[in-house]
Amino acid sequence: MNFWETITGSDLSREWKTFEARVAALPADHQAAWEKVKDHLSPYGDFTGRNLMPILDGVLGLLEETASEGQSIHEVLGDDITGFCAALVGDEGARSVRDRWREQLNKNVARKLGRLGG
Repeated sequence: MNFWETITGSDLSREWKTFEARVAALPADHQAAWEKVKDHLSPYGDFTGRNLMPILDGVLGLLEETASEGQSIHEVLGDDITGFCAALVGDEGARSVRDRWREQLNKNVARKLGRLGG
C-alpha cells in the first residue's frame, strides 16, 4: 500500500469489492450473519475502518470454511453475535469510536475549565 492509496482509500475499496464477491458465494444464512457482524463491529472501527479489515477478513474466512463444511450459523456463532463481535475486538469493555470521542471531549472541556478557573 502506497501513500496515495492510503490517502484516497482506494486499497479499502478494492478490499471491500473482494469481500463482497466472497460473501456472494456464501449461503443466505451466512450472508445474513456477515451483515450482522459488520454492523456490530463498525462502532469499533477507526475513521476509515482500516483497523477492522484483518478482523473482517478472518470472520469471512471462518464463514467460508464453515459453509463449505455444511455447518449452520447457529453452530458457528451461536445466538450471541454481539458477544462474538465484542470478543473479536478485545472484550465486552472494548472502547468504541463514541467512547473515544467522549473521552476526548471530556478532556478538552476539563482543560478549558481549568484555564477559566485558574
